[in-house]
Amino acid sequence: MILPVLKTLRSLFDTQLVLLLIACALLAVAVIISAGIAITWLTATFITFQYDWLDTTVNVLAGIVSGIGGWFMLPVLIVLIGGIFQEKIIHRVEQLSYPDSKREAEPKLWPDFVHDLLFTVRALLLNLLILPTYFFAVGPLIAIALNSYLLGREFFESAAGYHLGKPAARKLGKEHAKTVYGGGLIITCLSLLPMINLIAPVVATIWMVHAYHGLAGASSIGQERP
Repeated sequence: MILPVLKTLRSLFDTQLVLLLIACALLAVAVIISAGIAITWLTATFITFQYDWLDTTVNVLAGIVSGIGGWFMLPVLIVLIGGIFQEKIIHRVEQLSYPDSKREAEPKLWPDFVHDLLFTVRALLLNLLILPTYFFAVGPLIAIALNSYLLGREFFESAAGYHLGKPAARKLGKEHAKTVYGGGLIITCLSLLPMINLIAPVVATIWMVHAYHGLAGASSIGQERP
């Protein structure tokens, strides 16, 4: 399994990528605050009982479960956040580390935004389905396993698909499932760490760019997007 730790760390010191890290962190803060307000409002609005003590107890319990579950669902949101900066990040990393294989096309501001939005909705629904498992203490482990698969696949296909297109990138990812899942596990764990999770989308994209280029024979599959 390829673990491009040092290459990812070196890339993070580039000035342009640092600026993207800051922009990503600010956007992530806005998303987290908005999600917290929405969860609190939904809980208070739709969970009501006749007795005040019961209403308070249920709302507190629902808030705790929603808070824990929401924290472990946070990784899936980084795809939507990262999608805004993704092509710029890939373009810059390849300009620095892989100048012979970088695309000449200018990066777009909103690359594949609809795709990222649909992925986020599907991933959130899957995470909601496993929410009851949090009552049995296995929820966090299941969420980490699920999101490692989802994030590894999504970020790898974005990095590889930048050159190969999604179908070929998906095929390559299946051939190197350990590399993809290992990257997804690291991305998921980083996205659960306070403060680090604010820059996780940028780190995830950089990681998978290096993972893609590090795969044996990846360069021979093709460099131009269909």
